[in-house]
Amino acid sequence: MTAINEVTDLSMDGDVAVVTLDSPPVNALSAKVRDGLYDAFAAAIADPKAASIVLVCAGRTFIAGADITEFGGAAKGKSLQEVQKIIEDSPKPVVAAIHGTALGGGLEVALCAHYRIAVPSSKCGLPEVNLGLLPGAGGTQRLPRIVGPEKALDMMTSGQHIPAPECVAMGLVDELAAEGQLRIDALAFAKRIIAEGRPLKKVRESNAKVEAARGNLELFAAFRAANARKFRGFKAPESIIQCVEAAVDLPFDEGLAVERKLFVELVTGDQSAAQRYVFFAERQVWKIPNVADDTPTIPVQKVGIVGGGTMGGGIAMNFVNAGIPVTIVETSQAALDRGIAVVRANYERSAKNGRFPLADVDRRMALITPTLDLHDIADVDMVIEAVFERMDIKKELFTKLDNIIKPGAVLATNTSALNIDEIASVTSRPQDVIGMHFFSPANVMRLLEVVRADHTSNTVINTSMQIAKKIGKIAALVGVCPGFVGNRMLAARGREAQALLNEGAMPWDVDRALYDFGFAMGPFQMSDLAGLDIGWVKETSKGATIRDRLCELDRRGQKNGAGYYDYDANRASTPSPVTEAIVREFAAKSGIAPRTFTPDDIIERLIYPMINEGAKILEEKKAIRASDIDIIWINGYNWPVYRGGPMFYGDQMGLDKLLARLKEFQAQAGDVWKPAALLEQLVAEGRCFQDVKP
Repeated sequence: MTAINEVTDLSMDGDVAVVTLDSPPVNALSAKVRDGLYDAFAAAIADPKAASIVLVCAGRTFIAGADITEFGGAAKGKSLQEVQKIIEDSPKPVVAAIHGTALGGGLEVALCAHYRIAVPSSKCGLPEVNLGLLPGAGGTQRLPRIVGPEKALDMMTSGQHIPAPECVAMGLVDELAAEGQLRIDALAFAKRIIAEGRPLKKVRESNAKVEAARGNLELFAAFRAANARKFRGFKAPESIIQCVEAAVDLPFDEGLAVERKLFVELVTGDQSAAQRYVFFAERQVWKIPNVADDTPTIPVQKVGIVGGGTMGGGIAMNFVNAGIPVTIVETSQAALDRGIAVVRANYERSAKNGRFPLADVDRRMALITPTLDLHDIADVDMVIEAVFERMDIKKELFTKLDNIIKPGAVLATNTSALNIDEIASVTSRPQDVIGMHFFSPANVMRLLEVVRADHTSNTVINTSMQIAKKIGKIAALVGVCPGFVGNRMLAARGREAQALLNEGAMPWDVDRALYDFGFAMGPFQMSDLAGLDIGWVKETSKGATIRDRLCELDRRGQKNGAGYYDYDANRASTPSPVTEAIVREFAAKSGIAPRTFTPDDIIERLIYPMINEGAKILEEKKAIRASDIDIIWINGYNWPVYRGGPMFYGDQMGLDKLLARLKEFQAQAGDVWKPAALLEQLVAEGRCFQDVKP
């Protein structure tokens, strides 16, 4: 065995040269990996004893992609294209032996080998779209040639990881190796290639599948139309489609030039910068400065959930999906039966949609025990309350739980805004009390705000974060304050949304501005969807707000066909003349001269106060990092990922510009717009939110 460099070596097995890459943790294509691969292949090609070459990776995976940390930096060492060229142009057959994952640049390297073999558990994919990019090392040109344009479009615009057996079926992989003996089977495959005199198959020269699609304009038009909603606002999917069009219509090298041009536009653009930022932020959010990695956790083998409504049932499904038994407690049999029926209906719908076999419905439901007796959850390791959002109700419940639940169990509240220290104060074990704020629908939404109270122990914090991972959530640790992080910032946006209406802006103008910014819907569409009468009391209503007036007219939202908008039988919305008249009436009463609001005006009014509130949250240390705030908004409130989150957006626009605009608003509308002290400080020091360290 010859060491080529610290991550690559070359050995011989009979007449097969074996290039082994070992660069933990995922064999990413860093400069030293590229240099090692290039030099190893050069040596194998030059060795007269080598008849064929096998590329195999040590560790848990094949090459899992590019080294993202090198993006935007100065070029070092051999380029990926040089590595690919020496592999593809090798006069000796090259076999890529795949285990774990071959992703991004890893698959693009494997596509330059003449043959590919993989173990059944491995997966292949080109997920660059998730970073706002396209495969920039020939992937957009080679993949359509080997799997066809239709499948290539699906794979690259979704970023999906394809299991090896499917890869074989579509022609991406030539053979399956036996699990656990990839090296042995890859060597045998390489020797068989030589013995049978098989050709050097270059994917770049395989044109049959792209030529078959040439002139089929409907293929691309139909794909764009089918995915218009999914791709809305994103630049990378459209660039990928254009690259596949080039693969179909142009010779390989000309298609490669199109790919290179569009890749450079994306990698230097704002969207990819934002999506790469989010990639790292999602990993950073799990790191808690004062909770060490070796902090013990409480084994959570049984969970109790108090409240079987929409939220409680959704929370239960998360644990059941992870194989953890759940006991749901309700106060009446009717409520309990209704809640269990909703959970079953959700599972049956998922099974009918093919997410799992229909037989799994009963298996999952068997993990749920319904009860009317709190004492039936006395032995659980974690209890989560999901009862009505009132402090007196929650304090009464936690007093009972304190006397019933076994010592050492986690006592969690799903409150979205209430003071958890006050809830914990009625127990004899405040160190065991924590907030676990799930977002609705809890079985779908990815975010979990884990709320640390004053006395919460590190063991309970670590347990809550680790169980979040186990049930498939992304968790952000935050501190106690009204609304915590997400809802506190949402309240700032909501305040200005209402103020805009009082100044004569129409709900549909506000909603359209946010929709075009990248949100799925605006605040007034959301209100109509949820129901305008949530929290509204008819007996005490005095028509003091636009919402009050609408409710008094029995305009409750989508559920009865009229809210801020009018709705048809299919719940399609149209601007309402009734709402418009009420808005104009309130605007006249405000004494503010009517004006026209541009979309940019509306975005400033809605987004800037959110960022300012985020700065206050950071200043108060209610969030650990600015990036944690962004993760909360992306995963819990549908902030467009290609804008990186509100704090990233503030940094990108320039905090000096933000501060100046806030001061202008403060002069016009008062101290509700007063800039956060942290924002003033950062501008004075020439720093940004990302510079604020925990």
